[in-house]
Amino acid sequence: MGKTKEALRVSALGIAANTALSLLKLLAGVFAGSAAMVSDAVHSMSDVASSVIAMAGQKTSSRQDANHSYGLERMESAAAVALSGVLFFVGAGIGYAGLEQLMPGRGELEAPGVLAAIAAIVSIGAKEALCWYTMAKAAKYNSTGLMAEAKHHRTDAWSSIGSLAGILGARMGVPLLDPVASVVISIFVVKDAIEIFMKSISQVTDKACEPETEEAMRAVASSVDGVMSVDLLKTRLFGDKIYVDLEIGAQESMPLSQTHAIAESARSHVEKAFPEVKSCMVHVNPVCEIEGEIELENK
Repeated sequence: MGKTKEALRVSALGIAANTALSLLKLLAGVFAGSAAMVSDAVHSMSDVASSVIAMAGQKTSSRQDANHSYGLERMESAAAVALSGVLFFVGAGIGYAGLEQLMPGRGELEAPGVLAAIAAIVSIGAKEALCWYTMAKAAKYNSTGLMAEAKHHRTDAWSSIGSLAGILGARMGVPLLDPVASVVISIFVVKDAIEIFMKSISQVTDKACEPETEEAMRAVASSVDGVMSVDLLKTRLFGDKIYVDLEIGAQESMPLSQTHAIAESARSHVEKAFPEVKSCMVHVNPVCEIEGEIELENK
């Protein structure tokens, strides 16, 4: 199964699971009188919206036409940016709702029912399972969109842990802990939203790869027969793909066909060693040897 189809299938599974969990937690929160569980349900509902955005990004990123000859991989990163915005505002809303209940004059708080605790436990187990499953698929297909979804599942699991702690604390005689849990949930949601935003925005601003990755690419290019030097190597992230500009040195006395073969070999080696490289453009600089020393010709 291709990357796009698999990503859409994983996203569809996440949407179905989150929808079911949202309804379960919302009903449990309402009937058990738990503000934390209602907040947790709202968080899961935001995950449904986030998954829809990710699915749209996955589907669009696979398109390639005359007007987009490089494809639309950045659409997946753009979708992740939008998704982080949804998480940020939902997290802030959850925190505000929790703080409102902690304000003086709100009346006496009551401990939530046991149904809320059961719903939280079910949510923790389901969301952790979804997180590990989605992370595995994200790693397999090197998908930033799926990795963002996995983080959302993990965030939802943490929010359910916070809900469970607040619910159990409230049932043990400290009702104030239930709305406090809502504030704790908001902190995790906002933190995760910021992390997703920072990673995604770097992919739509032509950020270079990590220095370690570039050094590894230099080593691969240098190992190719006929390559006398690696004069320049530039990289830029394009969604979950990498574009590489490479300048190598080759003996100036070689015929054009031979230097072309060396350039093609360097390109092939880099693209095979780094599957995430979508394109590697190679330029050959003429190099002459004078008394045992290599000298680069003026370009």
